[in-house]
Amino acid sequence: MPKRQTSVHGACILPLAAALIMAVIVIIGLIASIPNQAAKTFGPPSPSLTTGQRFRLSVILLLNEAVLTSPANPYGAPKTFVVELNEPAESIITRLGQEGLLKNSTAFRSYLQYTGLDTTLQAGEFTLSAAMTPTALAQALQDATPTSVPFVVLAGWRLEEIAQLMPTSGLEIATEDFLAATRAHPQGFSFSAELPDSATLEGFLFPGEYELGRDLNAAAMIGVMLGRFDAGVTDDIRQGFAAQGLSLYEAVTLASIVEKEAVLEEDMPLIASVYLNRHAIGMKLDADPTVQYAIGFNADQRTWWTNPLSVEDMQTGSPYNTYLFAGLPPGPICNPGLAALSAVAFPESSPYYYFRAACDHSGRHVFAETFEEHLANGCP
Repeated sequence: MPKRQTSVHGACILPLAAALIMAVIVIIGLIASIPNQAAKTFGPPSPSLTTGQRFRLSVILLLNEAVLTSPANPYGAPKTFVVELNEPAESIITRLGQEGLLKNSTAFRSYLQYTGLDTTLQAGEFTLSAAMTPTALAQALQDATPTSVPFVVLAGWRLEEIAQLMPTSGLEIATEDFLAATRAHPQGFSFSAELPDSATLEGFLFPGEYELGRDLNAAAMIGVMLGRFDAGVTDDIRQGFAAQGLSLYEAVTLASIVEKEAVLEEDMPLIASVYLNRHAIGMKLDADPTVQYAIGFNADQRTWWTNPLSVEDMQTGSPYNTYLFAGLPPGPICNPGLAALSAVAFPESSPYYYFRAACDHSGRHVFAETFEEHLANGCP
């Protein structure tokens, strides 16, 4: 009888032991799978982590998965967040929490440590929102390069002056590509049919401040600028051009001369009247900027606008030289701003045929009806 009892107990113990062993194996397997589960959800861990660190951080991330993959506020508005140069990660994390961009700073810190992103946070100005998940915030803080860049075109710049900004603009557009795009005939604009087939887009790249996407190509960038021209040159302005007996292209051409002649916007309507008066009687325009345009880049002065002009310069044999050829030049010589365009559309009514810079260096001009009066306005 005792021998029989021993065999029964042994028979019970063996399955129990086996079950315990299997349970231990399962538990070990579950524990061992934690890093793999974290990697599937949050990406690969930093290679600098030890095995213990990886396991500990993986547990924290999985326990906080809902927090790390949900925004602090789904309706949070964008706000500017500035990271100072050499600012510690701990300071950045604290401020993100203080500004309501994070719900759980501890979980976010663990995520940064797990991924190694805590060592690559960038200094700069960022646009962040509480509507971004913590993992998205971490990725955004890796790149201070904005998705768009400001781009400024000054009134009076010619195409080449705009093109030479490309290498330092932050746009991925080569200078040559930009210039090539300005030689293409645009479609889809209200003025498209009014441009001569051989014309470039000189005169129609509207000056002003732009916010341009970094990934824009040259054609798309120019399309934005032409769209600004289309919107800025209103029907009233176009009717004003027609009232002066000018087509749109002729008006833009004259406005480009006014733009380069005037220093002060307040003088533009009178300067426009002088050129319109000359044009009406077939008198040569005698505009220095047209000669400067014809000459092109002056390597010695490192400018596209040679100043002063020499006697030889005035003899430059170009149809743009309005000292040699009567009438308007073949096309615009720069990209005029709205003030110059408006001055041509709505010029002052005047008897003047001449003007010159005032002697007080104020930038103003003085005007004369006759050449004798014009000479008398000369500086002593």
